[in-house]
Amino acid sequence: MSGSEKAVARGKPHKPPVDKDQMLAWWSTGITELKPGIVNLRGIPIQDLIGKVGFVPTIWLMLRGELPSDAEARLLEAVLVATVDHGPQSPSSAVARMGATCGIGLNAALGSAITLLGDHHGGAGQQCMELFEKILESASRFDSLEEAVRCELAERRAAGEKFVPGFGKHLHPIDPRSARIFEILEQAKSDGTIAGNHLAVTLLIEAELKAQKGFLLPTNIDGAIAAVLGELGFAPPLGRGIFILGRAVGLLAHAWEEIQGGRRNKGPMPPSCIPPYTGEP
Repeated sequence: MSGSEKAVARGKPHKPPVDKDQMLAWWSTGITELKPGIVNLRGIPIQDLIGKVGFVPTIWLMLRGELPSDAEARLLEAVLVATVDHGPQSPSSAVARMGATCGIGLNAALGSAITLLGDHHGGAGQQCMELFEKILESASRFDSLEEAVRCELAERRAAGEKFVPGFGKHLHPIDPRSARIFEILEQAKSDGTIAGNHLAVTLLIEAELKAQKGFLLPTNIDGAIAAVLGELGFAPPLGRGIFILGRAVGLLAHAWEEIQGGRRNKGPMPPSCIPPYTGEP
C-alpha cells in the first residue's frame, strides 16, 4: 500500500505535492515586475518614472500599459480634477465625515465612503459610457448618427426608463464642470487629439432630449467625463474606477477636516433634530 493509500485508510485527506510553477502562475501579472532591487511598472523601471513622469500619466500607464501623449494626459487630468468633490452633502462625503468622527481612522473612513459609489451615486459615468458605446456600435445600421441616438432613446422610453444617465442635474441649471470640459473637448477635437465621436453623441442626446421635453436637460459632469473617457478609449467599467480615483481626494479632505474639528460620533443630523416617528402609536 502506498503512502497516500495508507493516509486515506487512516482517514487523513491526501494532499497533493505543491506545484511551484502552478503557484507562481497563479499570481502572474503583466503590470509590475518585482525582484530584489527591481520594481518595473509595465516594463519601465520605477526610478525612470519618479520625478520624471507625473501621477496622471502613471495612472494611464498602469491601466493601459503605455504612457499617454501630453494631450491625452491633460484630458485625463481634466476628468480627475472635475470629479474631485461635490460638497459635504453628497452621500459618500457625508459618510467619510461621520466615519472619521467614530474613531475608525482615515483608511476606514475613506473605505466606507468609497463603498457608497455605486450605481445611483458615482456610477452614472460608467452607465453613460455604456450608452455612448451602444449608440456608436449600432450607428452603421442607421442612415445617420442622429437617427441612432433617437432610436436608442425611444427604446429606453419604451422600456420605462425615466432617466438618461449623464444628463440633467437637480442642483445646476448648467453644470460649470461640464461646460469647461466641453471647451476642452472641442479644443482637443480641433487639435486632432480626439476623433469627436463621443462628443457628437453627447450633443445629439442633449438636443434630442430638449426636443422631447421642450426644455434643455443639459449634460452633467457624468456625461461630460463619459465623453472624455470614451474619446480616450477607456472601457466603461474604468469610468467608475477613474471617478473614484478623483473623488477619493475630496473624501480624504472631508474626513481630515472632520478629524481636525474634534467632533465625536457625528450623526446624519444635529442632535436637536429628532426624526419623527411614523409607526403605530
